[in-house]
Amino acid sequence: MNSEPVSLAHALGSFEDLWSPRIVTAVNDYDVRVAKVEGEHLWHVHDHTDEFFLVLEGELHIALREPAGERTVVLPRGSVFTVPRGTEHKPAAPAGASILLFEPTGTSTVGDRHDEIPSHVDATTGHTLA
Repeated sequence: MNSEPVSLAHALGSFEDLWSPRIVTAVNDYDVRVAKVEGEHLWHVHDHTDEFFLVLEGELHIALREPAGERTVVLPRGSVFTVPRGTEHKPAAPAGASILLFEPTGTSTVGDRHDEIPSHVDATTGHTLA
C-alpha cells in the first residue's frame, strides 16, 4: 500500500493500455484501480462482489442484464454507479473515458463468468502502478 498521496492524473498518464487497470492504492481488502477505456469490454458477471465505477473523464455506458430485462446506464464525468453482484454487465466508452474502480483485491476484470475475451481486453486482477 502506498503511504504517499497519489495523483490520479499522474497515475493515468503513466500508461496507455486500454481496459488494463492499475492499482493506485488499497483500502482494507479492496483495490482502488484506475483504467483508460474505449470501445466495448465484454459481458461478464462477478458472482461474489459488487463493482463500483467512478467516471473521472469522458462518459461510460454500462449495459445490464437484469431480471426485468436489459438496460444501459450512462455515466457522465463525475458520476458513480455500482453494479450489484451477480448482475451480468458490459461496460463501454464509445468516445473513451478514464474510470476509477473499487473492488476486492484479486477481483478479475473479466469476472467469474464471461463471454470470450477479445484481444483488446486485459484479463487481470490489476497491475501495480509504475
